[in-house]
Amino acid sequence: MNAERRTPNCKCRMTWNPTCDFECQTPSIEFRMEPNPNYNLEERLLNYAGEIVELCNVPYTTYAAQHVSRQLLRSGTSPLANHGEAESSESTKDFIHKLSLSLKELRESNRWLLLLQKTNVIPNAPAFPHLLDETDQLIRIFVSSIKTAKKRL
Repeated sequence: MNAERRTPNCKCRMTWNPTCDFECQTPSIEFRMEPNPNYNLEERLLNYAGEIVELCNVPYTTYAAQHVSRQLLRSGTSPLANHGEAESSESTKDFIHKLSLSLKELRESNRWLLLLQKTNVIPNAPAFPHLLDETDQLIRIFVSSIKTAKKRL
């Protein structure tokens, strides 16, 4: 079974279009799919990985900053790729496994961001509060998605 399935990431809106003349008793109803950026998980993961890359793309002079930056770069960009793998998974079990890998990497990224915040190894990093919040939201999305997929087994 090919489990490749992309969700529309849109909200369906019904609008009433009374373009009929008086002879017609049933006005036409039009359905439109409008994109909602809050539901586009792929776009959120892409933006998240981009912010991680920007944060880690500065040449750091201390060994600790280089080490943490490299670890954060690996774990912070991995969920995007694993989510892409999950979209083309071959079974529900494979889908859950790929989502679990993304979840694992997001949790690791959260720990690295907390360490950076606690130690101030990378000074002048204003993105920490936003990145920590986005990491938490993405973790919640993946946990919920994994629970839903496990119900289908």
